[in-house]
Amino acid sequence: MLIACRVPTYRPFEDEAPAHLAALGVHAVEIRVPPPERLNAVADELARFGLRASTLHAECDVNRPDCAEQFAAQLPAFARLGTNIALICPRPERTSPEEVFTRLRACAQAAAGAGVVLAVETHPPIAHSAVEWRRTLEAVDHPALRLNFDTANVYFYNDHADAVEEARQVAATTAAVHLKDTPGGFGVRDFPALGRGIVDFRGVLRELAAAKFRGPLTLEIEGTAGQTRTRELIRERIAESVGYLRGLLRGL
Repeated sequence: MLIACRVPTYRPFEDEAPAHLAALGVHAVEIRVPPPERLNAVADELARFGLRASTLHAECDVNRPDCAEQFAAQLPAFARLGTNIALICPRPERTSPEEVFTRLRACAQAAAGAGVVLAVETHPPIAHSAVEWRRTLEAVDHPALRLNFDTANVYFYNDHADAVEEARQVAATTAAVHLKDTPGGFGVRDFPALGRGIVDFRGVLRELAAAKFRGPLTLEIEGTAGQTRTRELIRERIAESVGYLRGLLRGL
């Protein structure tokens, strides 16, 4: 399994992420799809630090009738940056489930044509739990539609959730993972360094391994709402999380 880091985790110091991650020996990142005029510059910067994009966060607005065209316009970036996983965060608003599923199917078809898979973030209303994800998967019915499993969002968006049990149910259809800890609780916006909350990461990793998951394990250490995000605090949390995760992977 590949250790990666979501660059916005460093905000407002995102520009310092490549050098810090390279120093930690992390060689993969999740970034947003760059605008066309910035694509080559971004590719060059990643290469300069020995990094590659493991996942690209793509726009996929299912409220737009031209959603598939919007998504397809970003596909050249995947070939240029060498990844085949598109993180998408569909948030239906005043759009019927039937229209949402039709538009996601069209996006999946466009992705498949470029050798890319869609990784739907663990967000409501279509993927925040294993039950809802199964419904979405069956309704869209396309092999390029997959999940981005978020270990903390299952607690944030659900009462009485368990990350290991959720992982057991979704691992076979998961393309990428966001590793994020939490003290638990519905709507609690507190995401500390890995190992400082209630998520059983060892159990989650075992479920992923049992399903032969080979996608990126992407750190998303968002911190605590209202807490000042200093450069030192962000770096400490990420370094601590990298060390913690490496220890778990050695023990699998």
